[in-house]
Amino acid sequence: MIQPFLVLEGVIYMRETETIAAISTALGNGGIHIIRISGPETFRIIDKVFKKGKSLRDFCAEKQASHTIHYGYIVDNDVCIDEVMVSLFVSPNSYTTEDVAEINCHGGSFVAKNILEILVKNGSRVAAPGEFTKRAFLNGRIDLTQAESIMDIIQSENDYALKASMNHLRGDIKNDIEISREKILHDTAFIEAALDDPEHYSLDGYADKLSETLAEIINNLIKLSDSYDNGKIIKEGIDTAIIGKPNVGKSSFLNYIMKDEKAIVTDIPGTTRDIIEQRLSLDGIVLNLMDTAGIHKTEDYVESIGVEKSLKAIEDAELIICMFDASREFDKEDEYVLSLIKDKNAIILINKYDIAKFNFDDKVGSDNTRVIYYSTITGQGYSQLSETIKNMFFDNIIDVQNETYITNIRHKEAINNAITSLKLTLQNVNNGMPEDLFTIDLMDAYNYLGEVTGETVSDSLIDKIFSEFCMGK
Repeated sequence: MIQPFLVLEGVIYMRETETIAAISTALGNGGIHIIRISGPETFRIIDKVFKKGKSLRDFCAEKQASHTIHYGYIVDNDVCIDEVMVSLFVSPNSYTTEDVAEINCHGGSFVAKNILEILVKNGSRVAAPGEFTKRAFLNGRIDLTQAESIMDIIQSENDYALKASMNHLRGDIKNDIEISREKILHDTAFIEAALDDPEHYSLDGYADKLSETLAEIINNLIKLSDSYDNGKIIKEGIDTAIIGKPNVGKSSFLNYIMKDEKAIVTDIPGTTRDIIEQRLSLDGIVLNLMDTAGIHKTEDYVESIGVEKSLKAIEDAELIICMFDASREFDKEDEYVLSLIKDKNAIILINKYDIAKFNFDDKVGSDNTRVIYYSTITGQGYSQLSETIKNMFFDNIIDVQNETYITNIRHKEAINNAITSLKLTLQNVNNGMPEDLFTIDLMDAYNYLGEVTGETVSDSLIDKIFSEFCMGK
């Protein structure tokens, strides 16, 4: 039987007693819509609104087995609203661990909203964003990393992100964190027991053992924290600045790869005066593109602001696509632009190669694998561009299927805080400080790691996390 409350790190969370309902599919006309309902009154409400079969027989949901699906009609005051299939999931074997039903109706927005109104009229209320998943978390079916991974799966834009999110849903981060927390808790408990009962527990030589354990935990957590840089790229994409002097074809390049007229293109230098941002999946690699203003000296006040923004974009970008125009001679402005990408992750695009008049090999280096000869007209160099980016960024990502990468800055910050506390403990051990000081920092580390899995988080943080979920999830 499900307890009426859940205790996490001494905080009591009361079980929800209200029954909630929401449309779980995106609104708009389509094949089907799914309306989900969860809570103690689920089956009672279903019995009131669902009639089985064409003969509209009464239906008793509580007598049905879990994970069964039933054909019939949604009715309101004996008026048939829609022909549906109703799936039943009996507590605790459901997404929320509560009694859950899912109504599969025809895919018209009006029909779905009408059914939701009928459910509300019969005793449910409309669910808040993410409330189904929040209940799954509070009811102990999943931890917070798994809950967050569900939205990451929904928002995945490439295979790397999907695989990483599936690993999180599988519990990889949870397992890594729990192993570290168990070791910390074991050492803390032993030290406190020895301090309280020195006759039965001895701390002689324990400092050396503790030092080894701490070093192991710290190294494992550092590895997990360091995975965030790759994890961020997997989840959020690569912040990419397209730079060059005016009129080298930056906006034409953006329009070509976006397959749309996103930027104004003219023969007049300085047409782009502000940064144009677009998001692109290039052969499965997500790029957060910034088309910048042409970099050059100008007396135009507005244009100079655009140039300053371009220089700032170069500082912030994780990847720079630096463009030169092969139909024009390499000049001092090109030299200056080239100097800006020194020691940066950069790809050099020699544009307009189909009408090239000048050879840039001696300027940019012909043996440089990151130099691509490109043409917006013919598409030459496009496939080489995606392959080069993949080699630059994803060669370091060894095996997304089997490696754990954290993709959430909240996780990284909590893990780093735990590392700091563990290093303080190790420092105290090495300095021969009293053992009772060890437990203070050890418990701090334990609680910081609990923030990752959700065992030591505040109500406000939980509410904030789930408020960012989509409706019906």
